[in-house]
Amino acid sequence: MANGRLTAREIARLAGVSVATVSRVSNGTGQVSEETRRRVLRAIEEHGYRPHHLGQALAARRHGAVGLVFPGLSGPYFSELIQGFESEAVNARTSVHILCTHLRADSDAEVIEMAHRVDGLAVLGGTLSDETLEELAGMLPVVVLAGGGPPGVPAVRVENTDSTTALTRHLLVDHALRRLDFVGNPSGSPDVSERWAGFREAHRQLGLPLPRAPIRVGLQQPDGVFAAEQLLRRSIRPQGIVCANDETALGVLVGATGHGLRVPQDLVITGFDDTPMAALVTPGLTTVRQPVRELAAQTARLLMQVATGTADRTGPTLVLPTELVLRGSCGCAATTTPGSRQGIAMTGLT
Repeated sequence: MANGRLTAREIARLAGVSVATVSRVSNGTGQVSEETRRRVLRAIEEHGYRPHHLGQALAARRHGAVGLVFPGLSGPYFSELIQGFESEAVNARTSVHILCTHLRADSDAEVIEMAHRVDGLAVLGGTLSDETLEELAGMLPVVVLAGGGPPGVPAVRVENTDSTTALTRHLLVDHALRRLDFVGNPSGSPDVSERWAGFREAHRQLGLPLPRAPIRVGLQQPDGVFAAEQLLRRSIRPQGIVCANDETALGVLVGATGHGLRVPQDLVITGFDDTPMAALVTPGLTTVRQPVRELAAQTARLLMQVATGTADRTGPTLVLPTELVLRGSCGCAATTTPGSRQGIAMTGLT
């Protein structure tokens, strides 16, 4: 007992409840029976307990740390995610352990080993199998970042499908393009899968033939250069290329201009993310803006709430909105399209 006051754990022992229940009562969150609430409040009043900061409550469990699992760390997207996640963790006075699974043959075992050293895990969507996520969720709180997990595992993601549909319709309707190709691997990422679905949906809505199979490449600039080489060697070249992210789109831009093509006069190129470089290149990149830092911050916040018992451990989902940003790479003046912001949706949040 520090400074004559009991901890949440000691209050829980006196009241005959869990630490999570003490947290719910002291913070006024979650469902607790009236009898249990009175018992906890009585113990709090008798012993002068004052609820600690969220981060202190987290640290009071076992480790005072949470884990962040990525496939890799290259590129501005992961940098933004880390900054958003870490800023929230710093505010909660807890540390962050990062594990990259890329090229690790024993990545599942590494993540499970990490689970013994942290109080919760945030896992980028598509990094681990549903079976591994379920195993981890049976050990400690788990939240999926930028994707979905198996039933009962919380997730925080952005809206992908409707925004890509809106982007593709803009090219098909406003610019009257017909030969569009998609660059990205739908089987490699939940986000890319949803963007590919939105690309196809725009064609379906307009009664157009479904597009060709995507050029399945990674999400880095060299992958975009490679994709451009593949597309520009075809006998019938595309009029526009919808890329799964900005990094790939910037690579396609390099590849296209290297072949002497003018953007957007000869080829329209679009991305997704709205990274800082999207506005700096010439022409500026038409893209979809997603709140990357806020995505990570919301994930960290939810993970620590689940770990301290102030949010449901089994299945809340938060979907953050995105915006269509029009620039020169599709032939438009730079603007955020009015009404293009996709709505926020929340399910299962407590």
